[in-house]
Amino acid sequence: MQGRVAKAVLVSAVPPLMLKTEKSPEGVPMEALDGLRQALAANRSQFFLDVASGPFYGFNRAGAKVSQGIIQNWWRQGMMGSAQAHYLGIKAFSETDQTEDLKAITVPTFVIHGDDDQVVPYKNAAVLQKKLLKHATLKIYPGFSHGVLTTNADIINPDLLAFIR
Repeated sequence: MQGRVAKAVLVSAVPPLMLKTEKSPEGVPMEALDGLRQALAANRSQFFLDVASGPFYGFNRAGAKVSQGIIQNWWRQGMMGSAQAHYLGIKAFSETDQTEDLKAITVPTFVIHGDDDQVVPYKNAAVLQKKLLKHATLKIYPGFSHGVLTTNADIINPDLLAFIR
């Protein structure tokens, strides 16, 4: 990456480590991740509807403006992928410790996260990323969900453009 990338952006990103361990005591318990895998294996189609209808976009929050188009598009994308890749992907995104990878990033990095992210809690992700990255700018958006790039593009995009410029 050295020399070929001028800047980077992390949006609702998982790193450094999502799983609750001795090193990551505020992480997500293995039982919760096993529950995701079980739901995915039991009924993948319903899993993609449930996650999109609920925590991913914050559509399970009181007063949320639910978009069936967004839910159906997320479902469509999920169903196009490999069931095995999705199952193994939960393990990869939740159990891989990316601490050293973050420390190795030397370019200016914009870390974006919503404080109502029910999928990847920002305190165990974005706040720690800011500490590990050499040149990070952190912006936590009040009330925003995990799917901020879709549900809040009107606010996120100008900030992204400002960072890039």
